[in-house]
Amino acid sequence: QVQLVESGGGLVQPGGSLRLSCVVSGFTFSMYDMSWYRQAPGKERELVASVTSTGGTTNVADSVKGRFTISRDNAKNMVNLQMNSLKPEDTAVYYCNADRRGWSGYNHWGQGTQVTVSS
Repeated sequence: QVQLVESGGGLVQPGGSLRLSCVVSGFTFSMYDMSWYRQAPGKERELVASVTSTGGTTNVADSVKGRFTISRDNAKNMVNLQMNSLKPEDTAVYYCNADRRGWSGYNHWGQGTQVTVSS
């Protein structure tokens, strides 16, 4: 059974930090590129950051560049998103995504974790 379980969300003040984690099971983690997406109320889901299956390449959206860092640990089947200098506009539900590049249908989503940035 495929599972992606996110954790680490919560309420934080502007300028604060949070670390999101996603632990996966039910598939071969090291064969999948991993990403974090987010969706704010009334907005479309957007890609925040991604890391290739080996961890060799990472990308982050311009809106979070210099503040967010994605990393993965293939030994622990885990992907993390370190979020620093958080802003109110970072408020959203954050989703973990696994994608086996080039394999149609091999794409999995977590249930999401809420991040709220507010004073």
